[in-house]
Amino acid sequence: MKKKIKVGFWEFIAGIVLRRRITILAIIAVFTIFLALQWKNIHFTYTEANLLPDDHEVNLEYNAFLKEFGEEGNLIVIGSKDEKLFTPKVFENWTKLMSDLNKQSEIDLIVSVDNIKRLQKNDSLQTFELVPFIDQKKSKDEKYLQAVKKELFTKTPFYDGLLYNKSGTIRSALYLDKKIVNTPQRKDFILNTFIPKIEAFKKENNIDLKVSGMPYIRTLNAKNILNEISLFIGAALFITSLIFYLFFRSHRATLISVLIVVIGVMWTFGFIGLFNYEITILTGLIPSLVIVIGIPNCIFLTNKYQQEYATHGNKARALQRVITKVGTATLLTNLTTAAGFGTFMITNSQLLKEFGLIASINIVALFFLCLILIPIYYSYQPVPKAKHLEHLNREYTQKFMNWISKNVRYNRTKVYIVAVSLFVISFIGALQIKTSGSLTEDMPKKAPFFKDIQFFEKEFNGVMPLEITIDTKRKKGVMKSSTLRKIDELEKTIIKIPELSKPISIVSLVKYSKQAFYNGNPEYYELPTAQEKSFVLSYAKNASKNTDKDIMKSYVSSDGQIARITTFMKDIDTGNMSKVEDELWKKINEIFPPDQYKVSLTGKALVFEKGTKYLLNNLVTSLLFAVLLISLLMIFMFRSFKMVVVSLIPNLLPLIITAGLMGYFGIPLKPSTILIFSIAFGLSVDDTIHFLAQYRQELTKHNWKIKKSVFATLKESGMSMFYTSVVLFSGFSIFMLSSFGGTVALGGLIAVTLLFGMLSNLMLLPCLVLTLNKRLANEQEFIQPKIDILEHEDSEENTSN
Repeated sequence: MKKKIKVGFWEFIAGIVLRRRITILAIIAVFTIFLALQWKNIHFTYTEANLLPDDHEVNLEYNAFLKEFGEEGNLIVIGSKDEKLFTPKVFENWTKLMSDLNKQSEIDLIVSVDNIKRLQKNDSLQTFELVPFIDQKKSKDEKYLQAVKKELFTKTPFYDGLLYNKSGTIRSALYLDKKIVNTPQRKDFILNTFIPKIEAFKKENNIDLKVSGMPYIRTLNAKNILNEISLFIGAALFITSLIFYLFFRSHRATLISVLIVVIGVMWTFGFIGLFNYEITILTGLIPSLVIVIGIPNCIFLTNKYQQEYATHGNKARALQRVITKVGTATLLTNLTTAAGFGTFMITNSQLLKEFGLIASINIVALFFLCLILIPIYYSYQPVPKAKHLEHLNREYTQKFMNWISKNVRYNRTKVYIVAVSLFVISFIGALQIKTSGSLTEDMPKKAPFFKDIQFFEKEFNGVMPLEITIDTKRKKGVMKSSTLRKIDELEKTIIKIPELSKPISIVSLVKYSKQAFYNGNPEYYELPTAQEKSFVLSYAKNASKNTDKDIMKSYVSSDGQIARITTFMKDIDTGNMSKVEDELWKKINEIFPPDQYKVSLTGKALVFEKGTKYLLNNLVTSLLFAVLLISLLMIFMFRSFKMVVVSLIPNLLPLIITAGLMGYFGIPLKPSTILIFSIAFGLSVDDTIHFLAQYRQELTKHNWKIKKSVFATLKESGMSMFYTSVVLFSGFSIFMLSSFGGTVALGGLIAVTLLFGMLSNLMLLPCLVLTLNKRLANEQEFIQPKIDILEHEDSEENTSN
């Protein structure tokens, strides 16, 4: 009577996969088509990354500001230091350029030298009149233009810092329609209308114009990101498939691996469209990550298939064991990788939640693609040729593994000394890490638009808006003399801060009104006295009626209760930003008593800086959650606390080494680099799972003899661990092709972490296993897990043994 053989879970799955091949392929094809149809929902983000939760106090203040005054990031500036600008021909072309741009529906207002108004007193009507600063009929006379230029620089302090600076730089201020700032229309206008007109002017007049401002920066930055997504996908596919081919020397094996990751990339975009998420600088990296992470899965499964076939020469059994022997281990390695990304979902940042969710879903989906398609593909292919199996005994890999085994066998003390030394040195370096974060820090430094940012920083102290709102808590409270003087006092403090530009507020218009009242004498550009106020403001109240696009209307709320001060910041990091903020609040609290005024600091620059701090504060929580989650998976796998300790040490050491390198090389913690640790930990622990899973099986094979089992494990799994680590290292290195500093740091540091992780798992991990299990192991040290990590050998093989 035959003994009934119990069929394991993965044997059951293997049976379905190999018997229902056509049906499964049809299901995958239909699902792929379904996700491809979701691509129509994909669109690129048209706003800056908001790293804060929606209900965060800083976001609430910023949204309140937007509700009162509208989008504040709608300014584009065009500047030049070329003296030819005030020559008749060039000035005529400049006037035509500004006029053409002003006719565009996307432009709300242009303030430029050619169209500015002079505030002039009309005594007969007791009002101010806005008259053209430049007489266009006389603009063909160069002497007249030079006289106008001199007057602008010496007699119009109102425009100082807005249209000119003392060093001779002229600029124009273009205010986009606030309704299009965060829409595709902004991109179309900048790329298809604005830039061509600017380039044509530069070419015709041989003048170097500098352009900046948040709408312009964001548009070109987004264009660079989209271009790099294609670059990364292509580079990742090329380098990983090339390495795969060099390892296996098989076109067929390479073909199926490439096909799988291409499907994975299609699914990634499909899931983004299905969830109606935007393509951001983070979600844009996921397709490349899918390729980099998917190829190692293909390596493990292909390597296992070829190892099995080389052992017994039975193709059907080899295909079945690809699933049954490494199914659970590969699933758990993918789950730990997904967990590394999934930890970002516990943050309250929508940007990171979307990144973590899409990455996690696609990593798990990719595992099933690999596990299903590789056995099905090889079931239709001829058996491996001898040349395809040569890599199993390739000389250079054998030398490397022999070197690893030698150190584990004879030099364990040295391994521990090196590990402890690296830990101490790296820990000291990690204490030197600084935090950083600004809107422009990770932008491509070699791009022309970044050089223009630096130009405006030097000439006008930056283009990053910082907004201050002052709620007087009473209607028309802004125009009270006491309030105006307090605002003026705060502005004097702003001017003294080198990181900030000259502020713009209602105070500037009131000062200009007094100057106009005294016939344009610049010595009177100051706030009116109590006696002068009634006369000056009675003239000023009708001035704004002469234009429906008065820039100063944006600086007082409609009921006159809230005043707005706008200044612009240099590209400074979070540390300097905090100092600026502290200095401002010190003065604000001094001159605006909280019981009488409510003052808020906001603006994109501040929101981003606060978001950086928020992420840094959540870094430890996210990493600890990743460690906890992966530890629970280890306990679930091995049901042994000793194995949890053994598995964590080799994976935490590379993280400390990376942190140390960041400290020594001055690489700051910022939104792009804080992602490294959770991602790298989730990837690095994969090797640990493969090693310990194989180690458990070797223990049962070798009668629980630890030393023999450890070295058998190195021989069995070491090659695949080496191959996959090389692919991951090379794959993440492709991000160093980026022009964005943050992406370069992300790719380079993860690659370095994984390199140390490979060495740690191949050398330190087996040393720890040998040291912590000096006595002969017994089955009590490895309690039977809830699930089989590696399937037991089948009955036929057990019989032969």
